[in-house]
Amino acid sequence: MTFRDDVRRGIAILADDLTSAGDGAAPFRQAGHDARILLTTPARLPGNTVDVTAVDVGSRVLDEEAAATRTRRAAGLFAGSALLFKTVDSTLRGHVAAEVRAAWAGSRRRAVVMAPAFPAEGRVTVEGVQYVRGVPVHESDYARDPAHPVRYSDLTTLFPEAVRGRPDRAAELPELIGNGDLIVCSATEDGDLDRLVAAVPRLDDVLWVGSPGLAAALARRCARATGTTASPPAPARRPLVVVGSTNPATRRQLVELHGSGDVQGVTVGVDPAAAVQALRGLTAPVLTLRTPEERHTPRTAQALARSQATVVQALAEDHTVDALVITGGETATTVLQPLGATGIDLIDEPEPGVVHGLLTGRLPLPVLIKAGGFGDDATLLRLCHLIRHRLAPGEHA
Repeated sequence: MTFRDDVRRGIAILADDLTSAGDGAAPFRQAGHDARILLTTPARLPGNTVDVTAVDVGSRVLDEEAAATRTRRAAGLFAGSALLFKTVDSTLRGHVAAEVRAAWAGSRRRAVVMAPAFPAEGRVTVEGVQYVRGVPVHESDYARDPAHPVRYSDLTTLFPEAVRGRPDRAAELPELIGNGDLIVCSATEDGDLDRLVAAVPRLDDVLWVGSPGLAAALARRCARATGTTASPPAPARRPLVVVGSTNPATRRQLVELHGSGDVQGVTVGVDPAAAVQALRGLTAPVLTLRTPEERHTPRTAQALARSQATVVQALAEDHTVDALVITGGETATTVLQPLGATGIDLIDEPEPGVVHGLLTGRLPLPVLIKAGGFGDDATLLRLCHLIRHRLAPGEHA
C-alpha cells in the first residue's frame, strides 16, 4: 500500500476513551496530517476530508458486551480506511480482549498485529508480558484502579489463540498475517516497533492494535513530505485545570502546580453549586477543580464527573475561564459534551500522553488533555504555562 492510498482513503483510529483517541492521533498530526477527534461514533462516515479521524467510541465506561457491540459497529463503519488502528491502554485497562476481537470482526481485516508497548513511558512488552517501569501491570498501581483494575499482564492469557511475534523475527510477520493470525508482538524500544511496522507490506491487510508507541511507528511510516501546520490559539487569560483522575502521578502534579505560585482551586462534591460560587470568587490567573483525593467507586466517580461538568459549563459560558486543561479521558468526555463540543481539531502533542487542540462546536476553547498516569511532577505546571503563552506547535514551554 502506498502513502498516496493512505491520504486518499484516510486513516481511522478507534479508541475506548478520549485520551486514547488523542494519543493515537497525535503522532500522525506530528507527521504532517490533519487530525480530528470525534467525541462520539458518528451515524455515518464524516463528509469532511481530514487525513486522520480518531473516534472516542466511549466503550471504557460500558460493560463488556456493550463495549464489544459499540466497537464492532465503529470498526465496520471505518472498515474501508487505508489504515485502521484500534487503541488499547498501555497498562491493559478496559475491555481489551473483547474489544480487540470485536474490532477485528467489524474491520474484516485479514489479521491483527497487536503491540501495546509505549517505551517512552516505560511501558514495554517482554515475551508477551506487559510491564510498567519494570513491574508487571497486574502488580502495579493499575491493579488498584477503582473502575478498571488490571488483572493480567500476560497477553497470551487474554488471547489464548494468539501467536507471538518478536522484533528480531519481524520477517515472519507477512506469513503470520497471511495465515490470518492474531499476532501479539513484544517490544522494548521504539526501534522494535519500527521494525514490526516496516515488515508488513500492506498496512490495510491488518487491524493494528496498540498504544501511542505503535501509533508513532505507523505515523513515521506514513509521514507526509509536506504537512500542514496549525496556528496556535491566542494565549489564555485564565485556564481552568480539571483533575478527575485519582492516579498518584496526577495528584503529585496538582500539588506541584499549587506550590508554584498564583494558583487557586476547589474540591468538587456531588452538588456543583458550591464549587461554581467558590471559583467565581477567586482571583488567581490559574484555577483548579479537583475531585476528592480518595479512590471512588464507579458510581461516585461518575457523579463527581457530572458535577465537574456542570461547574465547567457554568464557568466557560460566563467566560470566567477561557481554556481548559483536563486530566483523565473519562473526565474529559464528561466535561466537554455539555459544552456543545463535537470534537477536537488537533494542534500538536506537546508531551507524551498530552493532546493540544481546539474544541469544535459552539465554544471553540483551547484545550489540553492529559492521560491520568502520564508525566512527571511538573507536567501540569508546564501545560498551564503553554496554554497561557503563544508557543508555536511543537515548541515546549
